Amino acid sequence: MMPGVCPACGVAYNKWREKVARAMAPAEQPRALEEGELEAQLEPLEAPEPWWLRLFHYACFMPSDRHESAFWGHCVILVVFVLWGFSIMLDGIDGAALGTSFLHLVNLPFHEYGHVMFSPFGEWWMLLGGSLFQILLPWFPLLYFMIAQRDNFAASLMLWWSGQNFLDVAPYIADAPTRYLPLTTGNEDSHDWWNLLRISDALDWAGPLSVICFALGVAVMLLAMLWGGFLLRVEWIGRTRGEAVDVQED
Repeated sequence: MMPGVCPACGVAYNKWREKVARAMAPAEQPRALEEGELEAQLEPLEAPEPWWLRLFHYACFMPSDRHESAFWGHCVILVVFVLWGFSIMLDGIDGAALGTSFLHLVNLPFHEYGHVMFSPFGEWWMLLGGSLFQILLPWFPLLYFMIAQRDNFAASLMLWWSGQNFLDVAPYIADAPTRYLPLTTGNEDSHDWWNLLRISDALDWAGPLSVICFALGVAVMLLAMLWGGFLLRVEWIGRTRGEAVDVQED
């Protein structure tokens, strides 16, 4: 007979006694929370960061490249675009800088394509489509540079181009009542904004609308230049900190 087993009934009484003792033992009391633990457990979970704030952080704090040659190249490019932008903005709506700029010739084919693109939506949208498409076009490469290439500095230049297109459209709007500007068709009756404002019975609004368009262009170009400059500052900080770390490691 095995030890600890009753010879009469075959029950392992030692195991039975342990089970009974555990069942009759007082339940373990929960440990009292120490000071500060209850508050820590009751702290609310952090709300997820809103999408627009994530986009802002990505756009402003994700420089395109910290390589030294790329950094100084970006500095030169930004200086060129700042000087070029201010020369256009300060010349005003009636100045010759917009019409004689080579960018005006670059924008013109996209303007004409905009008429074709928006023509299925009716005459009014077909007339507006030229100016609208040339303003919106730079946003396609802008998004491509930001998302696919992760190159926010290049994206800031595309934003500058969109602002320049606002400025490019402003003299065309202002010219609607007089139709002095030469047109590609050679026919003054094909003037987009003269037709648009005439159909909308708003020809008297040509002057204020052109000023609004010009002001929007200035705001967008200034924003683009500030964006590019801020990215260069981030690049500079990252590059100098990287050099400092290398020195310490050596």
